[in-house]
Amino acid sequence: EEEEEEVCDLVRMACSQRNGHGAARSLLCSSALLLLLALLPPVAEAFYLPGSYMRTFATGEVLAVKVNSMTSFETELPFGYYTLPFCRPQGAVRKSAENLGEILMGEQIENSPYSFGMNRNESSIYLCTTAKLSEHDARMLKQRIKDFYQVNLLLDNLPAIRYTRQDDYLLRWTGFPVGFFDERTKLHVIFNHLRFTVLIHEYEGAAATSAMSTGDGLDAIPMNEDGGKTKSGFQVVGFEVNPCSVHHDPASVAKHNMYDKISPEIVCEELSQQVVNEGEAITFTYEVTFVKSDIRWPSRWDAYLKMEGARVHWFSILNSLMVIAFLAGIVFVIFLRTVRRDLTKYEDLDKEAQAQMTEELSGWKLVVGDVFRAPRHTKLLCIMVGDGVQITGMAAVTILFAALGFMSPASRGMLLTGMIMLYLFLGIAAGYVAVRLWRTLKGDATDWRSIAWSVACFFPGIAFGILTLLNFLLWGSHSTGAIPVSLFFILLTLWFCISVPLTLLGGFLGNRAHHIQYPVRTNQIPREIPPQKYPSWLLVLGAGTLPFGTLFIELFFIMSSIWLGRVYYVFGFLFVVLVLLVIVCAEVSVVLTYMHLCVEDWRWWWKAYFSSGSVSLYVFLYAINYLVFDLRSLSSPISAILYIGYSVLMVFAIMLATGAIGFLTSFMFVHYLFSSVKID
Repeated sequence: EEEEEEVCDLVRMACSQRNGHGAARSLLCSSALLLLLALLPPVAEAFYLPGSYMRTFATGEVLAVKVNSMTSFETELPFGYYTLPFCRPQGAVRKSAENLGEILMGEQIENSPYSFGMNRNESSIYLCTTAKLSEHDARMLKQRIKDFYQVNLLLDNLPAIRYTRQDDYLLRWTGFPVGFFDERTKLHVIFNHLRFTVLIHEYEGAAATSAMSTGDGLDAIPMNEDGGKTKSGFQVVGFEVNPCSVHHDPASVAKHNMYDKISPEIVCEELSQQVVNEGEAITFTYEVTFVKSDIRWPSRWDAYLKMEGARVHWFSILNSLMVIAFLAGIVFVIFLRTVRRDLTKYEDLDKEAQAQMTEELSGWKLVVGDVFRAPRHTKLLCIMVGDGVQITGMAAVTILFAALGFMSPASRGMLLTGMIMLYLFLGIAAGYVAVRLWRTLKGDATDWRSIAWSVACFFPGIAFGILTLLNFLLWGSHSTGAIPVSLFFILLTLWFCISVPLTLLGGFLGNRAHHIQYPVRTNQIPREIPPQKYPSWLLVLGAGTLPFGTLFIELFFIMSSIWLGRVYYVFGFLFVVLVLLVIVCAEVSVVLTYMHLCVEDWRWWWKAYFSSGSVSLYVFLYAINYLVFDLRSLSSPISAILYIGYSVLMVFAIMLATGAIGFLTSFMFVHYLFSSVKID
């Protein structure tokens, strides 16, 4: 304890120094805090959920439940909680602050009337009785029940979880359904009584100077006035809900106010169910039970992150990684041996023998005067490569940050927000690559502004167009998934004020940089390409199967996370898959480029791009397969159109990213190959 106090005194002294330079003082303070965390392992605990801070509640302290948008796997259209005739909180309905990602995902978090005191069990609590249902309200309730809409509740940032048993399996669900359709009576039944179970962990504060590490830095534990241990409190480590339907006699609850206790006790199994009928009021009630748990606060998300068949998931990914790495290694070894043999055989000859050999040989050595001839649609190629570099950088950095724990499920919308901001700032890389490639291919230094502007507008323009069309469908459905007009202006402002200037800056730097010098001269007259045995597009399309082999298993879990509401958290594996995808795309593109050059086809530019970019075609076919077999329950054409629209946007981004990887690798390979050959 004396050693701990000495270290704590050191921290206080370091952080309270007023003399010296500010940067040095900050460095000294940070070093002392790190020393504290290193020397006090029982005190300092590392949390893996950045952005979520531990909260300790005293006995009786109010716990407020919040509501999120209702969701359905049948329609994929989120709707606000209060679009249905549910009880409203006393006072006004207030929306919680939302980040950019939450709004784009259609989340709408609001306060609710559900409230209870910490560690105080309550039963048969009256909430409210609605007005008699109008024809519109009754029809809306029945439609939401028919579409299997789920009510999503939050307590201390934890979603409500529901357990159901099917055969010998215990299934976990987030949220609970609005109601169900009774096949026997052909009636719609609403869940109007909620049985909450709150798991709490009793927390005893540590030493007065203890510090806790979170992803956002150091968080001090509150102390009481005497500087000793904090007062005993409780942490919320679990939030479960079990809904049921109970019919109440309107006369028996007419005089009750909100949060009054109903007598006798509500026992769901012994009472009749509440049917949705026009002209009939609905009474809502709840009960809450607190259960002490050994689950610690850093582990409270484990129940949500567990996935059925996790072993199969991990085994499938590892198996895919090993197979693809093995195949890629074989391709790479064969390719190296072939190219090195050709180069060695060619370079060992003297000049006279080389001249004679050139007349006799066929293959890539004969296209030396045409291999660097500028391709058709050069400007479009430069733009697509620049945008592909931007998307690849965004994906790599985002997945790396998520794998390191900076984008956890507790930070809603953080993943999407991070992706958007990274894309905006990586515009400088897109502008630089596109303009420098343009200078290399065309040698024109005056048109760089047009290239940079086109790069800044190409992919964002297509994305805005698709999202606008889909947004009209969401607006027409009155869904919370519709992007507000104000957010459109915010996104346009971010794009115009951040992405466009940075892209122009990157283009300026790319224009100032020295363009890449070709190792050989290009002939004035193009060489005739001999007829091919097989159409080149067949090889290009077939090349996408190998990169797709690295994706398809992980793609299933990603699609399930997006469309079936499952939590995706294995970002470490996803980052490994991304690295392997980059390697395979590069190798496939290089091998096909070499094959085209060997048959004297010097038009390799676009073929190198699409040989790796063709993986997007297989991703799109997989998305259609997923729609037909895994999302066959989609109940409306609007839902299918939304799915296809978002899938097209995703596939287009994958094509740009993988195409840029393949093209740049092939360009470096061709430059190296012909710079290694002695040409007079």
